[in-house]
Amino acid sequence: MSVPEKFTLIVDGEETTVDTGTTGAQLFFDRRDVVVMRVDGVLKDLDAELSEGMSVESVTIGSEDGLNVLRHSTAHVMAQAVQQLRPDAKLGIGPYIKDGFYFDFDVAEPFTPEDLKTLEKMMQKIVNSNQKFARRVVSEEEAREAMANEPYKLELLGKKDGADEAGEGANIEVGAGEITIYDNVDRKSGDVVWCDLCRGPHLPNTKLISNAFALTRSAAAYWLGDQKNQQLQRIYGTAWPTKDALKAYQERLAEAERRDHRKLGTELDLFSFPDELGSGLPVFHPKGGIIRKAMEDYSRQRHTEAGYEFVYTPHITKGHLYEVSGHLDWYRDGMFPPMHVDEVVDPETGAVIKPGQDYYLKPMNCPMHNLIFRSRGRSYRELPLRLFEFGSVYRYEKSGVIHGLTRVRGMTQDDAHIYCTRDQMKDELTSTLNFVLDLLKDYGLDDFYLELSTKDPEKYVGSDEVWDEATRTLAEVAEASGLDLVPDPGGAAFYGPKISVQARDAIGRTWQMSTIQLDFNLPERFELEYQAADGTRQRPVMIHRALFGSVERFMAVLTEHYAGAFPAWLAPVQVVGIPVAEAFNDYMFDVVDKLKAEGIRAQVDTGTDRFPKKIRTASKDKIPFVLIAGGDDAEAGAVSFRFRDGSQDNGVPVEEAVKRIVEAVRNRDK
Repeated sequence: MSVPEKFTLIVDGEETTVDTGTTGAQLFFDRRDVVVMRVDGVLKDLDAELSEGMSVESVTIGSEDGLNVLRHSTAHVMAQAVQQLRPDAKLGIGPYIKDGFYFDFDVAEPFTPEDLKTLEKMMQKIVNSNQKFARRVVSEEEAREAMANEPYKLELLGKKDGADEAGEGANIEVGAGEITIYDNVDRKSGDVVWCDLCRGPHLPNTKLISNAFALTRSAAAYWLGDQKNQQLQRIYGTAWPTKDALKAYQERLAEAERRDHRKLGTELDLFSFPDELGSGLPVFHPKGGIIRKAMEDYSRQRHTEAGYEFVYTPHITKGHLYEVSGHLDWYRDGMFPPMHVDEVVDPETGAVIKPGQDYYLKPMNCPMHNLIFRSRGRSYRELPLRLFEFGSVYRYEKSGVIHGLTRVRGMTQDDAHIYCTRDQMKDELTSTLNFVLDLLKDYGLDDFYLELSTKDPEKYVGSDEVWDEATRTLAEVAEASGLDLVPDPGGAAFYGPKISVQARDAIGRTWQMSTIQLDFNLPERFELEYQAADGTRQRPVMIHRALFGSVERFMAVLTEHYAGAFPAWLAPVQVVGIPVAEAFNDYMFDVVDKLKAEGIRAQVDTGTDRFPKKIRTASKDKIPFVLIAGGDDAEAGAVSFRFRDGSQDNGVPVEEAVKRIVEAVRNRDK
């Protein structure tokens, strides 16, 4: 039977007739921005041959998938350069990540900043040589022969049937059914100059990487992300479609560095991390304490207005509580080790007279709130019951992931648990989400989307039916909000699905903020009940809700969002008065006393620095309002404003100045 000369397929939604043997490269020959294609939903290299009836979508280099392929290909070029620079380097894994890529290497000595500069130059030579990325399907025996000098690749081949569970990044290399190697082929000679075990896909050639890449840093990393494994050296990099896009990204990084809350926390004297306390245990200084108190006080006010009731619970508990809740089964690795106390031992024989008990630092507040609900009989008339606590919790985060205030071991959660009937559930979830969004807006965050985290099939309690109902209800509430909803499969806690509010800050970064979780399971485990209107005993539905996430993390987010220039209502010092000369000190103190009488945090700079230096100091300290007074001001009963942007408003009557400042603070002006 003869092979048809032409066949039909769907290209970007349109039926197209092409010659038999056509590849993606030929199909998109006149579109230089197309770097890979999606064939029947699967990403493929452009040199893949197409056939009858296929649905083909072009993938451009600037799309999310295109960027991922660009970065993965750049990681291969970097690995080729590393093995040129250090021939003894053994390859780990090199995937794309958000905004970039990394590759792990087993090397005798860590990489230096000078090494990274050298590698960039070597990479540019490889890029300019226009090597071809060529996919090769191989048997396991052939793969082992090709990777004979790469022990980590050989280990991955042994994990190919369970790549998704093998460890960090393993499924980038193996696990697609067939085993593939990507060769970097010299254009002139046709020789394979480098290869790697990889699932792909990749760019057609290195030339498409251009000069829009950079190596950013190196760090230690454990093989497959397991600290029991060999420690490797990881090089991070970034790659973009154009040099301008790379520069824009680097500018964003520089701005993020300027806003780093750890740096600003030191410069503005807000908080610190004493070594004497241990990793992940911050202390708040007086100025940081003022900001934190203002944050918490406003939150308390809003919660009171919304019908929440305040509770307090201890920092430690018997271990049995977390056996009932399930935390010891599912969350033990995130808890501090137990304290074994109250054991009585016979001093002569060593025999245990009275067995002791294990106590744990609490990682969660919810089990204790359940005990409060269960402490007496409850009626449907009390529901919804909204319990709220600024509760201290402790979590054993690995030292490698601790980061400033955003990832700590001791934190304060603004934790609420709402108990309601099933009939109230949907309305309560809706009002809770609206409450959360409104309050975040008051703190200055107003660009949101939602994420729906659903059941992890390997880590959950309760029936599938209950999970399905909870997930469906949360999805309906999220969709009704009008915000974009992004799925997060398998991201839920073990006891129920959740909505998380994702907020974008002033420079476009996304932070997970508030979470709202719907839980039918803990009320069952704690045997919570209320008396319904018909006299029967019913289980309440439980809603877990954290608004800040943790006070510490929220403080970090706001510090970076505002770059330390907090709005006046949060600023630790709201007003600094600077007399132009010592003769006007008393006049400025009178003005500041008027502000203090209105509850404004104001002070006079009477230091020995010259006037211009005082202005610069106030600017460096990011003071919202600087008031200046000289001879003309004193005679007119006025002051002059100097604002953060350097602008001034001169000769403002004192009473008007006080009114302006008080209104800005009370209205929480941004």
